[in-house]
Amino acid sequence: MAHLSEADRTAYLAALSPGTDVDHRGTRFHPELLEQLLAALRDPTSGQPHIGAAQFERASFSGDAMFGEASFSGDAWFGGASFSGDDAFLGASFLGDATFGGASFSGTASFGRASFSGDTRFNGVSFASDVRFFEASFSGNATFQESSFSGYATFGGASFSGTATFSGAFFSGDAEFGGASFSGNAMFDWVSFSGDAWFGGASFSDSVGFGGVSFSGDAMFSGVRFEMASHVGPLVCNKQVILDVAVFQQPVTLEIAARQVSCARTRWASTATLHLRYAELDLRDAVFEYPVLVATRPTPFPRSLWPGVLPESGLSGLEPGVRLSTLGGVDAAHLALHDIDLSGCRFAGAVHLDQLKVDGWCTFAVTPTGWSRRFPWRWSRRNTVIEEHHWRVRTARDLDRAIARGWTTPPQDAPELKPAAVAALYRQLRKSMEDGKNEPDAADFYYGECEMRRHDTTRPRGERALLRLYWALSGYGLRATRALTWLGAAMAVTIAVMMLWGLPADDPGPTTTGRQVAVGQKISLTTATPEPVNPSGPLTERVTAERFEKSLRVVINSVIFRSSGQDLTTTGTYTEMTSRLAEPVLLGLAVLAIRSRVKR
Repeated sequence: MAHLSEADRTAYLAALSPGTDVDHRGTRFHPELLEQLLAALRDPTSGQPHIGAAQFERASFSGDAMFGEASFSGDAWFGGASFSGDDAFLGASFLGDATFGGASFSGTASFGRASFSGDTRFNGVSFASDVRFFEASFSGNATFQESSFSGYATFGGASFSGTATFSGAFFSGDAEFGGASFSGNAMFDWVSFSGDAWFGGASFSDSVGFGGVSFSGDAMFSGVRFEMASHVGPLVCNKQVILDVAVFQQPVTLEIAARQVSCARTRWASTATLHLRYAELDLRDAVFEYPVLVATRPTPFPRSLWPGVLPESGLSGLEPGVRLSTLGGVDAAHLALHDIDLSGCRFAGAVHLDQLKVDGWCTFAVTPTGWSRRFPWRWSRRNTVIEEHHWRVRTARDLDRAIARGWTTPPQDAPELKPAAVAALYRQLRKSMEDGKNEPDAADFYYGECEMRRHDTTRPRGERALLRLYWALSGYGLRATRALTWLGAAMAVTIAVMMLWGLPADDPGPTTTGRQVAVGQKISLTTATPEPVNPSGPLTERVTAERFEKSLRVVINSVIFRSSGQDLTTTGTYTEMTSRLAEPVLLGLAVLAIRSRVKR
């Protein structure tokens, strides 16, 4: 057509009418020539071009190709065509199949609000600039397999009634699928997104495939509805995957390697398993209607079709473990955690923490260690919740010193909890640990609960004084070294008192007394033990090996609730009575502390 004479071209165009089939394979179109062709096919009723079967395979459009509002009543072939300028298929209607396989678009390609009634093929298409499919309608299958999108690509509000295949496609710029609806299968396997990808508000009514997908930017699935998806991933994201307010209707497995994964207000209406790597996970206000397992994947995800593993070069240098940041607003009755770092997790606001299942190697925040400035012992390490760190920093007299010791500074959005609220968190988590037969970690949470009760000014003073004494003597029955130290000190004091004042000067021996009577009369004899005589003289003279051995025997007998049977002075008798009450208690506290650490 481009090489016809003016008269022949005019005659050809005059023979065309709306709905006529056209065959312009390999034709070179400039804007004026294309406009002449579309003008000849324009429907006088609608004022828009109406084309029957259209064959534009390997055609080249040197300028802007304006097919806006055109209707193709037959099949449309644009395979291998090249579009050098901006191309407008805005509002175009394809009643048959539409084939653009292998086409190249150098300028902006606009298919907004276009409708495709048959199968659509954009496989292998090269989009060098922006491409717009916003609010487009695909009634048949839509294939964008191995297409290349170099600019901004938008499918916002698009409707896919059949199978939508984007497998192997490459998006160099940002990609938007916000509000799109996929009624059939949605295949995004092995798609590469170099920019941000936004699927916010999209709905997937059938199965969906994101196996092997890589996101160099953010992957945003906010408000997405997955109705039949059984497997999402494995996918790799160099930044964050946002699943806020998303809904999963069926049992699903998610496999994600990303820096951050946000599931705020996400709802799981069935069972789910989340296998994650590298991620900092946010479960704020998430809804778990059925059991959900969150676990760390220790090894890279395997490829689905080829041997090997998914590349994670964008995440190299990071720890592959998963860190949970918050459970605020979550009903944890159906939640199970496996190999998760909970050292920075905020539990405040969660309910049913006593039913939370913590398995595998889950770590919590720990207390700073070091020597006490007021007491002659070293603070031991124990597991804590991060809320205790925040409370101690907020109530510290010397803020800089508290932070320097290792207590974590609370973020600005962290709620300011009272000691009673932190104690409640410890109590519920302790119950969860005990149900999981994890007695040692449960003991740490009991310690934290008692600590918060001791600092709770709303409790009676007598209770707080008793807790303080319990803490000082044995660390709430959990510090064997402290209890044994007090026991040793008490025994040493008792031995010293016995040596100096408790043992008599000499062991009193029995004496027999009587009176002489006449021959033949009965003799009356009385045997009695004299009262012990208090030792006298310098104190240094009372410290002898013999008195030490006797004092040690008295003290050891008193520890095991036995009387020594030794004659003692009044001071010694009361000292023994006191030691028989106090020292067995200290021994019992030490045994209790050891038991709490080795109990299964």
